Amino acid sequence: MPRLPLLFVTTAAACLVLGTGLGIAMGMAHDFQLAPVHAHLNLLGWTSLALMGLTYRAWPALAAPRGMAIAQYLLSAGAALAFPCGIYLSIAQGQPGLAIAAALVWLGGALLFLARLMLLLLRHPAAAPVAAMPLPAE
Repeated sequence: MPRLPLLFVTTAAACLVLGTGLGIAMGMAHDFQLAPVHAHLNLLGWTSLALMGLTYRAWPALAAPRGMAIAQYLLSAGAALAFPCGIYLSIAQGQPGLAIAAALVWLGGALLFLARLMLLLLRHPAAAPVAAMPLPAE
């Protein structure tokens, strides 16, 4: 699934833009009450999703079977977007339910990612990352 790494990284970049925008807005207002929202957009959204995408790019065999790879993306990306929203609701309205649910979904995505890596390792102990994949011609 050649587009999966790009899907992860594109979602990560969207989280980066949202997290950066929120950070700038907080700085301009001198109100850092939503710093956990900003931090989780950047950590789960930008950093973790980007690393997952780069991992899928480096080890293309990780994307098989396709349905499991898509499920892992949907769990991880969905939770990376829902968790900061849940943190906002918890801070602003005292309603932590979405944050708790999204954290559990994130854990599910992380466990699925780990399981997929471990299966790849067991099936292909000498699996090396793709060294230098040429970029597609335009």
